[in-house]
Amino acid sequence: MVAPYIAPDARRAVWQLLTTGLPFFAIMAALLAALSRGFLAALVVTPLDAALLVRLFMFQHDCGHGAFFAARRANDMLGRALGVLTLTPYAFWRGSHAAHHAGMGNLDRRGIGDVTTLMVAEYLALSQLRQFGYRLYRHPLILFGLGPAWLFLIRHRIPTGHPRQHWRDWISIIGTDAVIAAMLVALVLIVGPAAVLLGWLPVMLLAATIGVWLFYVQHQFAETYWEPRQSWNFHAAALNGASFYDLPRVLHWVTGNIGFHHIHHLASRIPNYRLHECYAANPALQAAPRLTLGASFACARLALWDAEHGRLVRFRDLPASD
Repeated sequence: MVAPYIAPDARRAVWQLLTTGLPFFAIMAALLAALSRGFLAALVVTPLDAALLVRLFMFQHDCGHGAFFAARRANDMLGRALGVLTLTPYAFWRGSHAAHHAGMGNLDRRGIGDVTTLMVAEYLALSQLRQFGYRLYRHPLILFGLGPAWLFLIRHRIPTGHPRQHWRDWISIIGTDAVIAAMLVALVLIVGPAAVLLGWLPVMLLAATIGVWLFYVQHQFAETYWEPRQSWNFHAAALNGASFYDLPRVLHWVTGNIGFHHIHHLASRIPNYRLHECYAANPALQAAPRLTLGASFACARLALWDAEHGRLVRFRDLPASD
């Protein structure tokens, strides 16, 4: 079903890059220039530039899967460059994201490149202090407020693990940090620190929040898929554990068609610009769990996997303790 849609198209990829990258840089330059002259009204374009940055991240995401261009070198070069704009060390992120794809929905491989999710029994076995910590972690204000800032501004800046064993990650993170630092110093020298703080930082943080939300909601919905290793199935995890996020057309454009997430997990080599074609041509792929934009916001309160009933539940759904 999906094989005809895997081949990248260089002309479509370059067109996407030009029609997204050039407006992003133009708006960012105009925003910083206006703020350096005290025109705070320019902040009205912050959401627009953040949306374009989200789309650029989706191109980086395709590069990490070897899907944007046919040549690996072209994907890696573009991915590293976009990683500076998205504050995401490309090679480090690519490794953790590959682990997410390899084990998504596998209860025995939780915590690698995904949102930490406890089973009901695991949560109830915790001390009250650790239950409070997990509740705090899963609170929407943390997940979608402080979480994106911590992930993109701090976590992605600090290499972990032994430098000999994880030297590629260290090079990826430190190299990306060095280029980001040079970029910020140049911007501060050109437009001043206030303009960078009021212009560049909000665009980054808003885009990060959107990105974290998209990653969260496309797996953390009520009737998602989790199974222990012995009964886990890759195809079932893709088709039942990744949603079809049925967004308005303009938001599908902004998010690089990542709403067709079940198809992406079924075949991650399909470029973003061919996911809709694959969906439209295959009725079997149209039966995936569907989330509308409005209905998706209820997913923010889901926090625990109820293995007995095969669904994610809220803390308030737990039986009252004696």
